[in-house]
Amino acid sequence: MSGPVHAIARVGGWVRESVSGLGTFTRFFFALLARSGIAFKRPRLVSQQIHFIGNYSLLIIAVSGLFVGFVLGLQGYYTLNRYGSEEALGLLVALSLVRELGPVVTALLFAGRAGTSLTAEIGLMKAGEQLSAMEVMAVDPMRRVLVPRLWAGLIAMPVLAAVFSMVGILGGYIVGVQMIGVDEGAFWSQMQNGVDVWDDVANGVLKSVVFGIAVTLVALYEGWQAKPTPEGVARATTRTVVVSSLAVLGLDFLLTALMFGN
Repeated sequence: MSGPVHAIARVGGWVRESVSGLGTFTRFFFALLARSGIAFKRPRLVSQQIHFIGNYSLLIIAVSGLFVGFVLGLQGYYTLNRYGSEEALGLLVALSLVRELGPVVTALLFAGRAGTSLTAEIGLMKAGEQLSAMEVMAVDPMRRVLVPRLWAGLIAMPVLAAVFSMVGILGGYIVGVQMIGVDEGAFWSQMQNGVDVWDDVANGVLKSVVFGIAVTLVALYEGWQAKPTPEGVARATTRTVVVSSLAVLGLDFLLTALMFGN
């Protein structure tokens, strides 16, 4: 086979595999949706996973939010000081966190902490033949294992993003007001007058919900499709971080264009 023909064949094979993988992923997503009734019939399964996903991610989310708030307070003050608008520091910090940094950075940390845990857990269950044992006992592993984790990720992600934003605003207040000396009343009043509940806060919550679904779904899919070997689980865990991060950044661009484009 000549060089150009071989290159075209490789591109065609890659396109075919990509389309096939996208179709498998879509079927996997709808299969989970069709089995989501257990999340309402047995909410304890979901609450256990919320504790596992959310509680164990809370510390890294809060600490990261605090330092991001510190940085925003410093950089925002130095930028606004050029134009004599230091009083708008609170508005700058709040909008940056609520609109953008809160959902995005939380989703990236969520993918690195909770997403990898989900993938490794499902992959090890598959390698240990626990999922096959459930099928032998007439228990649907998708319904019993995957669906509660999907709903837990959907619920935990907006809460973690809200914690990130609140702690980040506190960090901006500590740096801007307590350390640099920005007027406290102006800091909070500018924030209260400039941040809109629906245009800013609600859009940030919507972003975090979409990111939570995307990251959790990718993590579960990679664990479900992982080869039942240590190497297979390791590769699936790595793919979870890479694919989830790219999905979050791509979705962020699309959602930002739709929400704030007008």
